[in-house]
Amino acid sequence: MDSAVAKPSTPKWNVDRPFLTGRFHQETKSASGVVESKGFSMELFGPGVDTAIGCYHAAIQELIVIDDLLSALVGIEGRYISIRRVHGKDDTASFQVDASMDLTLQESAKRIFPLCENYLLINQFVESRSQFKSGLVNHAFAAALRTLLLDYQAMVAQLEHQFHLGKLSIQGLWFYCQPMMGSMQALSIVVKKASASNFIGSAVLNLLQSQAKAMAGDHVVRSLLEKMSQCASQSYLGILERWVYEGVIDDPYGEFFISENKSLQKESLTRDYDTKYWQHRYSLKDDIPSFLANAAETILITGKYLNVMRECGHSIQVPVAENTKLTTVGSNHRYLECIKAAYDFASGELLNLIKEKYDLMGKLRSIKHYLLLDQGDFLVYFLDIAREELMKKPDEISVEKLQSLLDLALRSTAAVADPYHEDLTCCVEKNTLLKKLSKLKDLQITQIVSSNSDLEEPLNITGLETFSLSFKVRWPLSLVISRKALTKYQLIFRCLFHVKYVNRQLCAAWQLHQGLRRVDMQGIAISISSLLCRNMLKFINSLLHYLTFEVLEPNWHVLHNRLQTAKSIDEVLQYHDFFLDKCLRECLLLSPVLLKKLEKMKSICLQYASAAQWLITYSADTPKSDSPDVEKYKHLKLRTPSQTQKVTSENASVVESILKFERDFSTELHSLGPILSSSSRAEPYLTHLAQWLLGVERD
Repeated sequence: MDSAVAKPSTPKWNVDRPFLTGRFHQETKSASGVVESKGFSMELFGPGVDTAIGCYHAAIQELIVIDDLLSALVGIEGRYISIRRVHGKDDTASFQVDASMDLTLQESAKRIFPLCENYLLINQFVESRSQFKSGLVNHAFAAALRTLLLDYQAMVAQLEHQFHLGKLSIQGLWFYCQPMMGSMQALSIVVKKASASNFIGSAVLNLLQSQAKAMAGDHVVRSLLEKMSQCASQSYLGILERWVYEGVIDDPYGEFFISENKSLQKESLTRDYDTKYWQHRYSLKDDIPSFLANAAETILITGKYLNVMRECGHSIQVPVAENTKLTTVGSNHRYLECIKAAYDFASGELLNLIKEKYDLMGKLRSIKHYLLLDQGDFLVYFLDIAREELMKKPDEISVEKLQSLLDLALRSTAAVADPYHEDLTCCVEKNTLLKKLSKLKDLQITQIVSSNSDLEEPLNITGLETFSLSFKVRWPLSLVISRKALTKYQLIFRCLFHVKYVNRQLCAAWQLHQGLRRVDMQGIAISISSLLCRNMLKFINSLLHYLTFEVLEPNWHVLHNRLQTAKSIDEVLQYHDFFLDKCLRECLLLSPVLLKKLEKMKSICLQYASAAQWLITYSADTPKSDSPDVEKYKHLKLRTPSQTQKVTSENASVVESILKFERDFSTELHSLGPILSSSSRAEPYLTHLAQWLLGVERD
């Protein structure tokens, strides 16, 4: 039992005043802890005992023994039959007879002593387990035992009546006691085991059921134990019924097999990456009743679903008919059908609530538009107006300014039609993508970076490497789109965003080359640069095509179809998590070696795009310009011989610079081939990437 559960205390007078416990006739205090037999001297046998029983005739002895045995059957000492009690862990009691008693009578009495001892044991258990701290199951079990003991005491009273009529012999007493021997013996075994291990709750129910199965050969005893099990389980089923029909744990003594962790709040889903709210807010304990073991997960999930709806402000209760109440756990297993019906109702209601009222699919589509760059028109405009801010170092960037620019971009493009565009926010991370991935320990990284130096932060990182988008998600959608799920979306967004930025810069360089071609300017530097720019563009476009059309779109369609047929919120969670993990893996975010190689190649492309304008305009002896203008280059066609010689010498250094970029890019691209080839054996999706990227190398 959970020690943290507050329990009412038993009044002290119920322990200190023995005449209220039902054991006043047995209690004898002894400093040694052992109450010895009274012995059989005439001084110790009590009032009226002035001689040993052996002094009487056998017929008289029989009458005296029967009278003492009738007292012993209800736990009271007789004149010549005494109780020897040992106080300790087991707190055992045994009956003894006067040694001078007739041997035949002694043997007859000793045959009945086990029944007397079992009565004492069961009666003591009933009194001790009726205290508050013992829990509802023990209370119910003790009440059932008390009812049985009342029948037992009625039998003893009837035997006593027969004795007073002179119709009861010692053999007759033995005959009438035999039917109770087996039942009381079986119950005493249960009581001993329950007392020895201090069983409570489901442990008591499991003990009763296991003992009932062990007594399969004795139909009467087995029926009795099954009856006891049903009586003891009544209160437990009451707790179970409230859980599966209302989503409430009404467990004052911590006996239920589902525990609640109140320290976990639903708000943690939107704040904490490692939150375990859905897994650990309600969880299974180890002590599950055996008759509920196969349905334990279903019971847990049913209550969790109802609890979510209640926290949404929806007072949902499973419709309960009179014949579907959880009152018994018989062999017909009807209670399992009731649990299944409750699960189906709760699952369907919660799924409809999240899909219809809270529009789960609409929210996921919006996240796809923005974080997976499904609709990129807002991004183009955003980069145009926010480029200056994003070129700063992360610590110098104003997130508030970026947010206002993002809102402007959303209102100025087709994104304004999205009902959830106001939930989109921006943020600036402190680390690069590789460093961020290395900090998320729960991701299943397939390859290990060779050394710590591979993860060192570049000195000149800007907001372009650390910018990210986020999304406001409210309960209960935060169950599906949790902080962890949003973080995975952000990792994919940062990867896509940077690839698109590199593509944008290379396109600007390509436009510059096209402007020079329009004025018919030809030369080695321009030709080499144009070829290099085309290869880089083809590489980046191939990478972008793979990420979007080979990874994100197919996986999204699979997710969409699965969510349409999902039958429970747990299936929704499973499908969504599988989608994100698959996208992370196939976008190479879980392969640090490949990702680092691609980051290196993107860095070379960006360096070239930044230098291309200066290199080409310098080689053409023209001023630096942001965009090609035909009029600016027309005068370059008319040169004097001295000007031509000067340009030729300067072009040599420019050509060398361009060739250096070309060598670096080709080297990295060439080294990418073996990595993709070796990895594609374990990861087949890399075959498609290799076909796209290595086609650039062959060109």
